[in-house]
Amino acid sequence: MLKFFDNDEPSFSTLVGMKLGDCTKDRLVASVVVRPELSNRAGIMHGGAIMAIADTLGGAATVANLPAGMVTSTIESKTNFFSAIAVGDTAHAECLPLHRGRTTMVWQTKITRGDGRLAAMVTQTQIVMPAAKS
Repeated sequence: MLKFFDNDEPSFSTLVGMKLGDCTKDRLVASVVVRPELSNRAGIMHGGAIMAIADTLGGAATVANLPAGMVTSTIESKTNFFSAIAVGDTAHAECLPLHRGRTTMVWQTKITRGDGRLAAMVTQTQIVMPAAKS
């Protein structure tokens, strides 16, 4: 398994309770137990929380595939929502590459509920650019 972060997971991932699972250059998985703090008024996982999971995985996947001296940033993200994830359930995410190019990478993250039903599909584009010189 790849190690993506110097000190386990970044603060934001810890804040949302993201637990990384299988992590390779070709596939990343994670899960998040839906707590009330991650829900909307209807008692289901907030769409922004779902998108944050995908953005975190897509960024980490790009970092795992970057050439030396390069960095990344999300430049586009599109989410389709299919079914709700209730408080107490677990959101499961799987991030796979659609394109790994020289200047951009595109990742698709499938979010499912605990019962396996598709909750959301997120496609995001990451720019690949030289790191700023200090």
